[in-house]
Amino acid sequence: MNTLEKVTELIKDTMNIEDKEITRDTNLFDDLGFDSIEAFELVASMEDEFGITIPDEDTSELKTIGNIVDYIESHS
Repeated sequence: MNTLEKVTELIKDTMNIEDKEITRDTNLFDDLGFDSIEAFELVASMEDEFGITIPDEDTSELKTIGNIVDYIESHS
């Protein structure tokens, strides 16, 4: 499973959504309706899944699935 697929699964698990199409351009907040608590839960899940630490100041950059995938791939 590649990074995009893993991130997509984490998002679906966090939001309990199965019916939405998720692409690199999908925005967590505008397209999927994430709030700050769900975003925090997703960051914690990504840190566990990928064995990385995401500093608070970096989380504001993680708005789209593409941003998340690029961030993970450049920090793992």
